[in-house]
Amino acid sequence: MKLILWLLALFAAAVAVTLAAKDLTGRALLEMPPYQIELSLDHFVVGAIVAFFVFYILVRLILGVFQYSERHRHKKTDEMLLSGLKAYFEGDFVKAQKNAAVASKLADTSIAKALSAVIAARSAQVLGATTERDQYIQAALAAAPDEKSLCLAAKTEFLLDEGRFQDALNALHSLYSEGGLQSTAILQLELEARRQAGNWDAVIELAEILAKRASTNKVMVKKIKHDAQIENIKSRVTDLQSLNQYWQNISPIEKMDSKISAAAVRAYISLGSCTTAHQIIEQNVPMTWDNELIALYSECLDYHVSRQIECAEVWLRSQPNNAQLLLTLGKLCMHCELWGKAQNYLEASLSVEAGYEAHFALAQLNEKLGKHELAMSHYNEGLELTLKHLN
Repeated sequence: MKLILWLLALFAAAVAVTLAAKDLTGRALLEMPPYQIELSLDHFVVGAIVAFFVFYILVRLILGVFQYSERHRHKKTDEMLLSGLKAYFEGDFVKAQKNAAVASKLADTSIAKALSAVIAARSAQVLGATTERDQYIQAALAAAPDEKSLCLAAKTEFLLDEGRFQDALNALHSLYSEGGLQSTAILQLELEARRQAGNWDAVIELAEILAKRASTNKVMVKKIKHDAQIENIKSRVTDLQSLNQYWQNISPIEKMDSKISAAAVRAYISLGSCTTAHQIIEQNVPMTWDNELIALYSECLDYHVSRQIECAEVWLRSQPNNAQLLLTLGKLCMHCELWGKAQNYLEASLSVEAGYEAHFALAQLNEKLGKHELAMSHYNEGLELTLKHLN
């Protein structure tokens, strides 16, 4: 419609000039060496208008072809990018890599170039084409520096998949150097890198930061922090002072976690600090009734065993059918050479739940009492249960 209006205006102008030129006298001389053209003034005016009109049409045609080419290119880029995305999520990584690579070359915006390159790189990663994968990322970083975060996040993830946590941290540091608040995804990548590096203090710190963000999977972050606490305790099994300091700084709620408490008890037992180990168990068992903690109560024995028996017998009033508690009491009584009580507790444990540990304990007890046939019988039953447990 706009072109038609322009044509009508040009024709009207041509008619108006032609009518006006009838009253003009004179001639126009056009000189283009070695040629000369002499025209009347009215013919010159009409010719100039016609030449302008033809030039205008040619310009419009050229622009139209160029715009069509650009529209076609954008359409092709969108088709390749969307096709690559669809193939990626469908699991057709060969097609995803091919189409995304084409889209990356055709794209004329930073976001389209980077997004296409990352899709191609992730597809190549799945296919094991690491050389091509790295080439896509490097090309994207060079062609789309504004989308550095997107490209480096993918690169960091690839490095972590290969266990190259230090290289991954270096890649992340290049992002941090630019300042600004880092996304949750970037912090999660750093958390994984720190976890692979065994830097449990950093893992806990990052987990606490992520726990405050709405975009974080709270359950996952809580588990990561929980596991890091356990690993941190294990790493201090050779230094009592360091272990004491760390345990004191753990929150009361975390100290009541049975897995964390069990890790601490094992660490204190390995350092020969039985008193502290018993204190942790005695504080936790009446609230958690965790069998692992109850079993550890008979692992580290000193001159306080009689008091331990009294404490465990108090627990038994609340848990009379706890097979692990009965087994632990049997072991404690054996240590104090209370043979009758030990036998009663061990047999009671077996009556609640058949377990190879109780059979082996009874075998040892009967050996001490000179009942070798009975001891052998319990050894055989314990071995049979052990084999079943392994299978």
